[in-house]
Amino acid sequence: MFQLSFKNRLAFNFMITTALVMFGVFAVIYAIVKYNVYRDVNSDIEHEIALHFSEMDFDKDIFKWIDVEEWKEREHNRLTIDPVFVEIYKPDGIPVEKSPNLKKDNLHFYRNIHKKHFVDTTLHRQSIRQVQVPIVRNDSIKGYLSIAMSLEEENVVLDNLMLVLIISAILVLPLLFFIIRYIAGRSIRPIIRITETASQISRQNLNLRINLPPNRDELFVLSETINSLLERIETAVDREKQFTSDASHELRTPLAVIKGNLEVLIRKPREKEEYEKTINYCISEINRMNNLVDQLLLLARFENSQIVLQKQKIALNEIILESLERLSPLIKSRRSVINFKFDELFPVTTDAYKASIIIENILSNAIKYSEVGGVVDIHIFNENGYVICRITDFGIGISKQELQDIYKQFYRAKSNKFSDVKGTGIGLSIVKKLCELLGVSIDIQSSEKQGTTVALLFKDDDAPSGISEGS
Repeated sequence: MFQLSFKNRLAFNFMITTALVMFGVFAVIYAIVKYNVYRDVNSDIEHEIALHFSEMDFDKDIFKWIDVEEWKEREHNRLTIDPVFVEIYKPDGIPVEKSPNLKKDNLHFYRNIHKKHFVDTTLHRQSIRQVQVPIVRNDSIKGYLSIAMSLEEENVVLDNLMLVLIISAILVLPLLFFIIRYIAGRSIRPIIRITETASQISRQNLNLRINLPPNRDELFVLSETINSLLERIETAVDREKQFTSDASHELRTPLAVIKGNLEVLIRKPREKEEYEKTINYCISEINRMNNLVDQLLLLARFENSQIVLQKQKIALNEIILESLERLSPLIKSRRSVINFKFDELFPVTTDAYKASIIIENILSNAIKYSEVGGVVDIHIFNENGYVICRITDFGIGISKQELQDIYKQFYRAKSNKFSDVKGTGIGLSIVKKLCELLGVSIDIQSSEKQGTTVALLFKDDDAPSGISEGS
């Protein structure tokens, strides 16, 4: 099937719609004019009926004119100027009298009609409007009066009107099509520019943007929306590139370290203790790589929306105690002091496994970035319908300028980069995503060389509104 362009289709549809409206309007105009023309003709005929009835008389059922001069009027004798044709019949339809202008012709008689009846017919091949009226005297029909008037002039008027309307439609509709086509072409020009710009955008030049039109109309909103989409795509692609680069770097670094240590190890025979030391170091690097891969897989599941929540009511105390148990080797190696006192249970409705990842990451950071033998305080309390867990360390802290970047993937604060603590830089990114997933609010306050406080707010409908603090 032949496909029209958008502007041609728009112009064609508009032309069809306009044509239907025009034909409807023209039909109404024609009907109104025809109605008025026939009303005037009927009015003239009615006048002639009244006039002839007033001039008519019967003497013992014999018809006669009161005023014979009426028949000598020009409209009764000639056919050229507004002729009026009159014929009188007996009840059985036999003509009694007729106007001279009928000559040898007769008006048509309708035998089975006994009331006033209008009809359009022809006489001398001319259109006429005829009426047949019964002549009633003393409640009996004495005969019939037929009067007819020419419709030639009226038909000329109606024919001319029809011709004008048809010619108007023939001229207006094509002209309208090209006008609408031109206007549509100008209207969609910004869309063409949008299409051309969009077709030039690829992965290599995502920085291209569509020029916004001067008028703040629907096209402006469309262009703005596309630009906003391009910005999000560019940000996502840049983030993907950065993530790939950082992940590759984080994986290559321990591999290079392991390779270097092993190459040094095999250059010459060494003592057993040196072998054990190097192997243990390589194992720690492999464990670090394994932890990084696990975290990368968890992030990938976040990006693919493959995380399924299994919420249940559980005491937040239990999650913290289990996390501390898993971190016990780190706590012993750092000789950290963990201060907590749980005098009561603090139930929350959450996914226990994912909440434990959050708690474990925060506790791990608090321990690792504190001095050896440092103190970590854990407080849990209820406040305004929330169960709040506050974890405070007194370690190296983070500067206020860097706090806004701590949730970025592979980001590590400058103070952390110069410490002896090894990390991946994606722990807090995972924590942030899990908090959003579980509906947990997180707030981090930190000062450089003074420590860091992390507050987690778990929403729980059963939590009391008062404050009950354990330290």
